[in-house]
Amino acid sequence: MNTHSKTATAPRPRIKDKRTAILQAALKVFAEGGVNGVPMPVLAEQAGVGTGTIYRYFSSKEVLVNELFREEKLNLNKRLYANLDKSLTPKESFALVWERMVAYTREAPESYRFMELQDHRPYLDEQSRTMEHEAIAPILAYYRRLQEQGVYREDIRAEVLMALIWGAFVNLIRAERDGLFSLDQADINAARDACWSLCTG
Repeated sequence: MNTHSKTATAPRPRIKDKRTAILQAALKVFAEGGVNGVPMPVLAEQAGVGTGTIYRYFSSKEVLVNELFREEKLNLNKRLYANLDKSLTPKESFALVWERMVAYTREAPESYRFMELQDHRPYLDEQSRTMEHEAIAPILAYYRRLQEQGVYREDIRAEVLMALIWGAFVNLIRAERDGLFSLDQADINAARDACWSLCTG
């Protein structure tokens, strides 16, 4: 009796878009284990491709992580700031972006964890760092405009004020993820209002 068919490794299913499969797998494994903590064979297994296939699309892990970072950064900016109603008051705009930020952590947790992990890490290349600065520039300009209009406090530099708001949000979500507490809508609204008060003084 031929037992070869019972012991042979089943062939991998054919993947039409291997580049996308690799990026999706990288998002998952990097979010869970960090960039440095994930060997390429683990990523290949998650993607359903051979390790050598990854190097046909991305010459190194650094190239892969930078392409993933830039793709996720673009998606994040669209998610948070696209189609903001210009007729909204500054407080209403702040509340809407806050709501979108919370939705992002709930609807795309792997993307959120990956982007939180990547902030200012040394393996981001010049193109990724330039993109990050370009993404921040219009937000900073908006903060400065509100300072000039007397809406936001002027005793804190716009860059510092923005970092304080983002830091408060990140640590709030991290505390929930670490199991310190669960956030209900009242908590989320209270945190939003506290951050708005920080901006307006």
